[in-house]
Amino acid sequence: MKREQIRWEKVRAICVVKTMAKAGHFPKRETEKEAWFLSPFRPETHASFKVSKIKNLWFDHGAGFGGNVLDLVVRFYDCRLREALDFLSDVPTSLSFHPQPFVPPSNDKLIVKSANPIWHYGLKVYLKERNITLDTANKYCKEVHYSRKGNHYFGIGLQNDSGGWELRNRYYKSSSSPKDITSFSNGGMQLVVTEGMFDFLTVTNFCHGNMSFLILNSLSFLKKAMKHIEMFKYVKLYLDNDNAGKEATNWLMQNHKGCIDKSYFYKDFKDINEMWIRRNIEIGKKL
Repeated sequence: MKREQIRWEKVRAICVVKTMAKAGHFPKRETEKEAWFLSPFRPETHASFKVSKIKNLWFDHGAGFGGNVLDLVVRFYDCRLREALDFLSDVPTSLSFHPQPFVPPSNDKLIVKSANPIWHYGLKVYLKERNITLDTANKYCKEVHYSRKGNHYFGIGLQNDSGGWELRNRYYKSSSSPKDITSFSNGGMQLVVTEGMFDFLTVTNFCHGNMSFLILNSLSFLKKAMKHIEMFKYVKLYLDNDNAGKEATNWLMQNHKGCIDKSYFYKDFKDINEMWIRRNIEIGKKL
């Protein structure tokens, strides 16, 4: 067997379930034969993303596509098959989860072309699906157009403190270099901490007054963010309800006595935006 073929087979053997965990996605339910996730490619409240543990394949029933672990990385991070192969070649077949970003090697090739107020119809529809108003999004975010390998893309962008962008649309998420936290300081002594863009936009709906915000953008920035967090007397934590989010919450509470865990507010959901989406659906049913 050729060396390249051996490498290919080794990479394809990497567990899809554990690769999903590496990216911060965990099963909503599972058996010995399969695991069901909320789709990482679009917002949903009922898990339709199935992984066969026996075949080590995935299929997104809501979107109608699937594949192996290579297909997952290619679609999730919008990179080429060769880049996904190179990236996964450095990952052990048996993965263990650590709260670190799962970043494709192509991010440094992303070139931002423009950043303006959000106006594209598709992005407005996406915001509505996430139960975020256009006014709220435009207050903190931009419509970012960018290119990668000669192809044009656009999405909702949240700029970080180093000038890079967290980029989201209905179909995938990406980011530009450099990666960093995002902070909005209002001079008060209270800080709200979230993991990602949509959690932050959700929290702004009910956190009023002289409140500052910190978006981690990746749990790998947790210790770096501590220097910023220590500047505040009171810190409200709205991190995800998965294992990584809970570990991060516990670590912050152990290292800053002013930290308060607010995840009980959305205890039956993965994160606060998922709860916010469900709330919008329930209100719609009553109208």
